[in-house]
Amino acid sequence: MRFFTEIKPLKTYVAEQKREGKIIGFVPTMGYLHEGHLSLVRKAKLQADVVIVSIFVNPLQFGPNEDFAKYPRDIERDLALLQEEGVDSVFAPSAEEMYKEGFSTFVEVSGEITEVMCGKSRPGHFKGVATVVTKLFNIVTPDLAFFGQKDAQQLFIIEKLVRDLNLNVEIVSVPTCREEDGLAMSSRNTYLNPEERKAATILYRALKRGEELVLAGERNPERLKKVIEEFIKTEPLARIDYVEVRSVPDLKALDVIKGKFIIALAVYIGSTRLIDNFILEVD
Repeated sequence: MRFFTEIKPLKTYVAEQKREGKIIGFVPTMGYLHEGHLSLVRKAKLQADVVIVSIFVNPLQFGPNEDFAKYPRDIERDLALLQEEGVDSVFAPSAEEMYKEGFSTFVEVSGEITEVMCGKSRPGHFKGVATVVTKLFNIVTPDLAFFGQKDAQQLFIIEKLVRDLNLNVEIVSVPTCREEDGLAMSSRNTYLNPEERKAATILYRALKRGEELVLAGERNPERLKKVIEEFIKTEPLARIDYVEVRSVPDLKALDVIKGKFIIALAVYIGSTRLIDNFILEVD
């Protein structure tokens, strides 16, 4: 497994692979890998000849009072996991390598898709995401890039970014990986103490409750949101950031639930903010 921390040698390596006609699969991560990340890697291994994983905690996508400084990091553990999965190369740049002195160019997807849900709660977050993903796509020049559905809003924004800018990469979405009790896998789950970890299952259980209502015929998004909110409030450690029912993939507000849609949640368990979603479809 090759290990790169600088852009120029990585670009030389990628050019060599492309000259040999190899399909490049790319999995961008912020590290502290879990089974969800590894599911992206396995999907990439099935569809690409060469798999490149990036590990970069991107400062641009964290707000001033967010968890950039304490976000979990363990590069040695990550590299061991990726070696075991048969990854071809890893790109782990420093912030100084990615954002040279004087850096002042940003990429921003505008409109409702970035203004609602996490975009409303975390101003500037998706500007940071769009900027780093565009830079990584330009550095790695992948044929395929793999993203998890747990971060559904991010996924839809990146798909739009690729369409709008005619980027030469195919986005492959991979289903959310869950613990046995339904909790969506996340690096931030490590922040939870045992009591909070038990309480965190309220997100999955609330989504299941919402799904049951839809399957039983509920088509009013406001009624559905209210039931889910009330269900979450039964957990004393939970504090709701948002519960949303919106269209997929443009995240427009719905008057009536129809077609493909998302039930999306952001909930604080103690001081830890967790997100989850179900993407459903009805006639």
